[in-house]
Amino acid sequence: MLLAASPLPPALCLMGPTASGKTDLAVALAARFPVEIISVDSALVYCGMDIGTAKPDAATLARAPHHLIDLIDPTERYSAARFRADALRLLSEIGARGGIPLLVGGTMLYFKALKEGLAELPQATPEWRAELEVRASRDGWPALHAELARLDPVTAARLAPMDSQRVGRALEVCLTGGEAMSTLLAKQPRVPELPCRLVEIALMNEDRAWLHERITARFEAMLEAGLVEELRDLRSKHTLTPDMPAMRCVGYRQAWRYLEGEIGKAELSATGAAATRQLAKRQITWLRGWQGATPLDCRAPDLLEQVSGLILDSSVDRLFSLVRPHGP
Repeated sequence: MLLAASPLPPALCLMGPTASGKTDLAVALAARFPVEIISVDSALVYCGMDIGTAKPDAATLARAPHHLIDLIDPTERYSAARFRADALRLLSEIGARGGIPLLVGGTMLYFKALKEGLAELPQATPEWRAELEVRASRDGWPALHAELARLDPVTAARLAPMDSQRVGRALEVCLTGGEAMSTLLAKQPRVPELPCRLVEIALMNEDRAWLHERITARFEAMLEAGLVEELRDLRSKHTLTPDMPAMRCVGYRQAWRYLEGEIGKAELSATGAAATRQLAKRQITWLRGWQGATPLDCRAPDLLEQVSGLILDSSVDRLFSLVRPHGP
């Protein structure tokens, strides 16, 4: 059955936890439909961070180019606000040339920013950030996360204790503005209309053991592929510190500890996989509370056909006025 008609062109959002098969599915869809893939991943924006982010390789990118990867050096920062601005520009450009945007990733905050907009928050100040950095160096980020949990339990619940960038920002908002970030976000005005209608798909599976096995196997493959060597090379090319957002990415922060001699190979493997499992857990929590997405079993043998059907239902006018689906 066709989805409700809308004068706006469609844009598909393919969401799911890490290791759920999003990239493979997106590449398969790109072989069938005139989609352009937009990465929704806060780690893929970094140049040179390929192995630990599971960045698509050159052959895959040749078949299915991705927007919003390899944008900045690991010393720089990328925000949800910048993502929204970049994504809105791409949605308009892709639509203008007759394509269908396919947003793919697991950074749920970016999806939320695109869909709901961003609230007006107190402006970040170097002075407050420096003070929080000093406190974190002295007490550790888990202590600051515990303080955030007292001031803003809603925001703290969705952030990892070691997520220095987001914990620091949320705590800064509380301390400078007098209101919790979650309170300010709840007050945000109605979002202006997007240049497209979002067709949201959530890849889910209740077999947590299956996902954990995939996560462990993938992290082991990253180590075998040279994750530690990749980080060593990045540290030789850039002036990096362990509290930079790029170095807080799952896998890289564990590899950093290994290079510093804080942990051995066995602990590197165990802590890296455990951190990735925690990331997946947070992503699943986001998805379970997401309104408007069509949940699909990421292990379904006909998953490609199910998603293809959703594309056809939402895009039939555009597809048949421009180009028919192709491929198997």
